[in-house]
Amino acid sequence: MKYFLILFFLLPKFGTCQQSTVETIGDITQLLIPASAGTATLILKDKKGTWQFVKSFATTAAITYVLKQTIDKERPEHNGKHSFPSGHTSSAFSGASFIQRRYGWKYGIPAYALAVYTGYSRVYAKKHYPIDVVAGALIGIGGTYLFTTPYQKEHIELTLSSTENRTYLVGLKYRF
Repeated sequence: MKYFLILFFLLPKFGTCQQSTVETIGDITQLLIPASAGTATLILKDKKGTWQFVKSFATTAAITYVLKQTIDKERPEHNGKHSFPSGHTSSAFSGASFIQRRYGWKYGIPAYALAVYTGYSRVYAKKHYPIDVVAGALIGIGGTYLFTTPYQKEHIELTLSSTENRTYLVGLKYRF
């Protein structure tokens, strides 16, 4: 928490004269959220989660890149192309949705709040239209839901089954 507060107070220093603090924070959170998601899998030694994160984030990045190159939409202030979809937003929502899907809403709500702020910052800075941000969010969430399963705290499962002719089966499943 101490490092987060230090980072928060230093954020305005990272921006250029032309960037507002809102835009600068959005630039940082689009990297910070997925980096936090990936780091969480490493800290928890969640190898399955790490692989799921890599697949979901790579899918999000690939879809975003292909759409940006294919659609080539002009930005709101006519200061460049590739407005659709918002890459910042797809990145932030990929990380946030991974955290929520894998580790639950307790951690997902703050991550989603930061992701929404990232999207807001892109519209505020006139880098994207609202539809670009919504599309980026949907791509980030969709990429995650393709590959991510909830974290399994319980590794042992006991099953019981029977048939009509009084055959009984007891099963034990262990998840690694």
